[in-house]
Amino acid sequence: MSKVSAKSRTAYVCSECGADYPKWQGQCEACGAWNTLSEIALEPAASARAPAQRRSGWAGKVDAPKITALADVRLEAQVRASTGIGEFDRVLGGGLAEGAVVLVGGDPGIGKSTLLLQALAKMAPALPGLYVTGEESLAQVAGRAQRLGLPLDGLKALAETCVERILEHAVAARPRLLVADSIQTLWTETLTAAPGSVSQVRESAARLVRYAKETGTAVFLVGHVTKEGGIAGPRVLEHMVDAVLYFEGDSGSRFRVLRAFKNRFGAVNELGVFAMSDAGLREVANPSAIFLSGMGAAQPGSCVMVTREGTRPLLVEVQALVDASPLSNPRRVVVGLEGNRLALLLAVLHRHGGVMVGDQDVFLNVVGGIRVQETAADLPVLLAVLSSLRDRPLAEKTVAFGEVGLSGEIRPVPNGEERLREAASHGFKRAIVPRANAPKSGHYKGLEVVAVERLAEALEQA
Repeated sequence: MSKVSAKSRTAYVCSECGADYPKWQGQCEACGAWNTLSEIALEPAASARAPAQRRSGWAGKVDAPKITALADVRLEAQVRASTGIGEFDRVLGGGLAEGAVVLVGGDPGIGKSTLLLQALAKMAPALPGLYVTGEESLAQVAGRAQRLGLPLDGLKALAETCVERILEHAVAARPRLLVADSIQTLWTETLTAAPGSVSQVRESAARLVRYAKETGTAVFLVGHVTKEGGIAGPRVLEHMVDAVLYFEGDSGSRFRVLRAFKNRFGAVNELGVFAMSDAGLREVANPSAIFLSGMGAAQPGSCVMVTREGTRPLLVEVQALVDASPLSNPRRVVVGLEGNRLALLLAVLHRHGGVMVGDQDVFLNVVGGIRVQETAADLPVLLAVLSSLRDRPLAEKTVAFGEVGLSGEIRPVPNGEERLREAASHGFKRAIVPRANAPKSGHYKGLEVVAVERLAEALEQA
């Protein structure tokens, strides 16, 4: 039962059981959990009953919500605004939707602010924008824009961290695009918690989301990440927004990968590839050529695979290094792939391939800093491991893809024809694929397709 009075403006809610209290205390009396109470702001009853209005369309026409049968809803093509950056549009699902709230996360210095500032400048002639900075001064923002060669006349910025004052300026300026950098620095006057706390992040984001939906303004929220790689703050933050984008990339590489983990307006796991330069982030139209640009002659322990990210296939190189281990417990180091998946594949290689690597250190890396999450990488990984163990390279211009089952079968993967087309377009001559993904002719546009059903057969063909 609630203990919060009607006059209270804030309450403290337990994240474990949902019980609320008028003031903070260390232990929740309902479930007994410790340090689980976080402050939330309470909406007045009158405002909760008032019908909300929202603006529909980029033009800003005001509509009142009403109950409608879905059979009577007229489906129309959603209006999209191009950001002027093709790879960014691809990740967003074809452009920026009206009233969309997009959360962009990534490591410090990876290019989040740079990308959004570039998009804001390119969209300024069609959609006026406002860049709200809570971490930098206006001089720093202007200096970055000048270094990137962006036109300063069309860019408007605001140095503010209070959400109420940000919304006051936004209502007066009426921007169609708002960037908040970052959500962890914002705070609201209705809460007493410090900026960056769970309650402040949640309430600040909720107010910006409400503003975006009521006015049709697109909002970008920049989020900090924790040492585990997730966005700092409450998990509910990712549920509140329409899209969650993560920047990935090695600090020593100039390539950056923007991946969509959630998108209500487009495909999930869509991928955009950028290259960091003196003029900011430059989009890479042909990522496969970039990822394979460092390849020379065939080397032991190397295999090219065709992975699929979102709506496009990509050619990436998998490298393996197998060496005798001086340790009683050999090491398994994986970069760009799931570590537990490697242990499973090595067990299948031993049982159904007759290859023992239990006394060997196995190091695995996906070149280019990309992270592969699909099971089509199983067969290329095992071919690279065997190539390194035998110190014999695979035949030149060979690619592979396929899922490996626990009983040693090679399972098909989706969109096999598109993968073969991508490999053929880059000059590859031979492909080792599951039999269900192979064309009937055995060749595909000059590409010899070797269809396999079992792991032992694939190792023999390789």
